[in-house]
Amino acid sequence: MAARLSPAPLHSSAEIVDLRRVTVRDLEAVLEEETAEWLGEVEWDFRKSADLVRKFVGLRALSGCALIEAGQVAGYLYYVLEEAKGLIGDLYVRRPLRTVERENRLLGSALETIAAMRSVRRVEAQLMMLAFPPGRPVPFAPYAATYSRNFMRIDLSAAELAEGRVRRPVYLERWSDHYQEPAAQLIAVAYTGHVDGHINDQYRSPEGARRFLYNIVQYPGCGTFFRPASYVALEAVTGRLCGLSLASMVAPECGHVTQICVSQAARGTGVGHALLRQSLAALRQSGCRAASLTVTAANAGAVALYERVGFRIVRQFPAYVWEGL
Repeated sequence: MAARLSPAPLHSSAEIVDLRRVTVRDLEAVLEEETAEWLGEVEWDFRKSADLVRKFVGLRALSGCALIEAGQVAGYLYYVLEEAKGLIGDLYVRRPLRTVERENRLLGSALETIAAMRSVRRVEAQLMMLAFPPGRPVPFAPYAATYSRNFMRIDLSAAELAEGRVRRPVYLERWSDHYQEPAAQLIAVAYTGHVDGHINDQYRSPEGARRFLYNIVQYPGCGTFFRPASYVALEAVTGRLCGLSLASMVAPECGHVTQICVSQAARGTGVGHALLRQSLAALRQSGCRAASLTVTAANAGAVALYERVGFRIVRQFPAYVWEGL
């Protein structure tokens, strides 16, 4: 469900400024509103992420821009650079002022700055709170690919979590850090040619998958990593890792499945369902009343699996990739 657009016109005094010119105090009302919206819209405690923004804004060390309107911050965007790639970490415009025009002003400014660096040829963004009406225009459109993503939620207090039949000899174990390397190898192979490999280039190589896994475990962007609800599937004969389901806590009573992946050989055998069920059961046992996940809408098989388990789509949001800027 897309965020509602406000009809408020862009003020004549509106300007885009470098985020390093903004103080924490200037940004405080925006961050407080964003934190409340994350909790109200998707049951996600955004406070740790907001605190990181405060920290780096206070240090004048966060790359990005802010939209100043009538002397106040109407919205902001920040990004990070990873070698030849830019990653837009967040974009938020205050709800009374939220329009495609304002959001695109921020996006366009950031993309112009990144493109001027010449060394960065690819920019990725997954923006949960962005307004996403059908046919939404996007800055630098000739370089852009747009993907629709689903935010899905399950009510764990009512979910049956019935056991399914696994048609492959496997056993499940709790996540341990010694699975990090085989998990990276699995992700790189499993996402070969997959739509999610187009959205996130970390899925395309073991090195990128290692960074992806490290970020899940160490940083709060996907919640606080929760080992008791994170599992791997291992081939019964060889002991080789053939699947994984990683989970985090995003609020005191809400979990999130950050990654679920099975090898190509194990697809369609019930391994993915078994892993997902195990993670959800562990979250419920730990006191969670709900859990969520995100999935690319075009990944019809995964969406169908999640709906069979009891997940429902509560929000759609865009993932963008700009190539060759």
